[in-house]
Amino acid sequence: MSHANNKQGFTLIELMLAMGFVSALLIAIAMTIIQIGSIYNKGLTLKEVNQAGRSLTSEFQKSIAQNKPFNVNPGAGSRYITQPWGGRLCIGHYSYIWNYGVSIDPTKLDPNRNVYNNSNDLIRFIKVFDPNSNYCTIDSTTNKYPSVSLSNAVELLDVGEHNLAVHYFKISSAALMTDNKTGQQLYSIEFTIGTNDQLALTTSSTGDITCKAPSEKGADPAYCSVDRFNIVTLAGNSVQ
Repeated sequence: MSHANNKQGFTLIELMLAMGFVSALLIAIAMTIIQIGSIYNKGLTLKEVNQAGRSLTSEFQKSIAQNKPFNVNPGAGSRYITQPWGGRLCIGHYSYIWNYGVSIDPTKLDPNRNVYNNSNDLIRFIKVFDPNSNYCTIDSTTNKYPSVSLSNAVELLDVGEHNLAVHYFKISSAALMTDNKTGQQLYSIEFTIGTNDQLALTTSSTGDITCKAPSEKGADPAYCSVDRFNIVTLAGNSVQ
């Protein structure tokens, strides 16, 4: 006695539909993982930028508070030197010297940038013991500001894993910010720190450095990060 075999296999269409569903599911999972990785990397970059900004903020607040007021207005005797490639700030015991990211980009190093006199190491944002503010005084022989001794310098900007750099720095003060009774003076400091992939950065008409929009050529939304920091700090109690 024979029995009819009622078992049926999958049809070709059913197999194709099943494979299509599995493929779509795998693609969705892969895209989710990539998106999570991108968010994670972006978070790490933001953390590094914020840590660097807080570190410089603390440095300026402590250092300036321990010194007498100093001149940051343009002209003779100014202790704030600003150039297209970087700058210098001599506040008394210490001087700060920096290069902007664009001037230390490895593809186009600016020949005018601040340099060490005995090393090829790049200056990002350093602190140098300089009680006489020599680093903010032009050498009469070379008509340039002195190069820096590596042995006396401390790098304050942790490059981290994302090649951080200073993109903007400005310090200002005014007569209205001076207390004539105590001699104390307020200073306003603005600076921008961020990653230094120049292809992923753009400069606005007002000079602000920002990351390119994801749709722009060269944009790197997964890693590019730039932040502006603003602080107000108070200097000493007697006129320098």
